Amino acid sequence: MSEERPSVLVTGGAQRLGAAISKAFSEAGWHVVIHYKSSGEEAEALAAKLHSAETVQADLCDLDAVTAMVETLVPRLSDWRALVNCASVFKPDDVTGLDAATNRQAMEVNARAPAVLAQRYLAQARTASGRHVIQVTDQKLANPNPDFFSYTMSKHALDATIAMLSMGAAREDDRVYGLAPGAILASHDQSEEEAEISHRMNLLGRRTSASEVADAAVFLASGNLASGQTLYIDSGQHLLRQERDVIYLAREATA
Repeated sequence: MSEERPSVLVTGGAQRLGAAISKAFSEAGWHVVIHYKSSGEEAEALAAKLHSAETVQADLCDLDAVTAMVETLVPRLSDWRALVNCASVFKPDDVTGLDAATNRQAMEVNARAPAVLAQRYLAQARTASGRHVIQVTDQKLANPNPDFFSYTMSKHALDATIAMLSMGAAREDDRVYGLAPGAILASHDQSEEEAEISHRMNLLGRRTSASEVADAAVFLASGNLASGQTLYIDSGQHLLRQERDVIYLAREATA
C-alpha cells in the first residue's frame, strides 16, 4: 500500500494533535508512518483504523535512535513526500529560574530532534515530487509570555531551523515550513472546562480545532507556498499581546 501512496512520517503521531494530523493525511490518501516513544498501544490502534499506516518507535532524546529511524524508513518508502515534526513536551518552568532537566528535555525533543530529523530526511528521502518538512511550532513565537519558559525557548529554536534549512539543506523542489497552532487541546493540568474558557482568548473568540491544524499540515505538504513560511492556525491569538499563558489568564479571570 505504501508504494501506491505518498508517505508521511508524523512524530508524536499517535496522540493529541499528532493523531489528528495522522488521520488527516490518511483521509487525503497518504501512507502514514506514526512515530511514538512509549504510546505503542495507541499507535497500533490508530494505525489499524487508517487506510494505510505503520508505526515506528524512537526516543527523540536519543540522536542515534533518531538517525536509525530515518535510515530504516528510507529504503522502504519509495515516495516519502513529507515529514511532520509534531512531537513535543510541554512542562512548566519559571522565567526567573530555568529548570535544567526541563530545559534539557524541551530542547532535545522540541528543537534538536526535529532539526536532525529534517536534516537526515532532506539528505536521504526519496520522492519524485519534492520533499516537505513541516515544523510544528507555536503561536507563542509572535505572542510570547513568561510562562513555560523552556518550552517557549525550544519552539523559538525550532522556528530558527525553518529559514536555515530552506536556504542550505533543501533542493529547489523541496519545501520547509512552520505550522504554528494556538491553544487547541487541554494541556498541562487543565480541565476541559478551563480549556473551553482559555482557548477562546483570541481575536475571533472561538476555539480552534485540531482538525484545522491537521488540514493545514496536509495543505503545506502540497508545497503550494514558497519555502520558509509559517502558517498560524490560532483564530488570531498570535496577533494579541497576552502577559501570561492563557491557562493562567483564564484562572485569573474566573478567580
